[in-house]
Amino acid sequence: MTSAGPATRLYGELAPWWPLISPVEVYEDDATIAVELFGLAARPVREVLELGSGGGHLARHLRDRYTMTLLDLSPEMLAVSREVNPGVEHLAGDMREVRLGREFDAVLVHDAIDYMTTPADLAAAFRTARAHLRPGGVAVFFPDRVADTYEPATECGGEDAPDGSGARYLAWSLPVAPGAHTVRTDYTFTLRDAAGEVRLVHEAHRHGLFAVAQWQGWLAEAGFRVSTVTEQGGAERTLFAALRPPD
Repeated sequence: MTSAGPATRLYGELAPWWPLISPVEVYEDDATIAVELFGLAARPVREVLELGSGGGHLARHLRDRYTMTLLDLSPEMLAVSREVNPGVEHLAGDMREVRLGREFDAVLVHDAIDYMTTPADLAAAFRTARAHLRPGGVAVFFPDRVADTYEPATECGGEDAPDGSGARYLAWSLPVAPGAHTVRTDYTFTLRDAAGEVRLVHEAHRHGLFAVAQWQGWLAEAGFRVSTVTEQGGAERTLFAALRPPD
């Protein structure tokens, strides 16, 4: 899930808990949306590069339909993903600067894009996506929030495992100062191992917060034709599909 920014416990020492903190089934709807947005490509989509692929739970719903290549900055999260997606190519790298020397029909960036906390970081991620797309390919971005519609909120989740272990989290996104382009989210994790021992972990994450017009402008500067999609149902989200024009 992370591909930039400071190291966090969630994507490091707590990575083995990821399947319980954010279960595979949570990603099924977003996988369906990704497939729909891939349909905006001006070429058939067969090979997909996911930047900031994290624990591989989104890819789990896509790997039977596409040849997936998964890239993330965290070795611990890549280890989790290899268990979830055996036989799928996994690579270590930073979405701001990696260059694989290969092109794909589509590039997918889920909520890892939220860790781009400066305009320079976000623009660098866009250039990386553009560098890895074939002509007519599409890059799809799933930010959790944009400045135009952001509201402070809380969410919770998690589940139990058959061995008696379990995990629950609370995410508390705070108000943003006028003109700020980052938002702080406090995470609290309650983790119970199979022996019944419980521990609590807290850490704060800093996420980028940019306006839709900024997204559109920076994507255009990277060489894309941009489609902006508003997803309804539950909390409203703004997604971006960026087409590399055919040569």
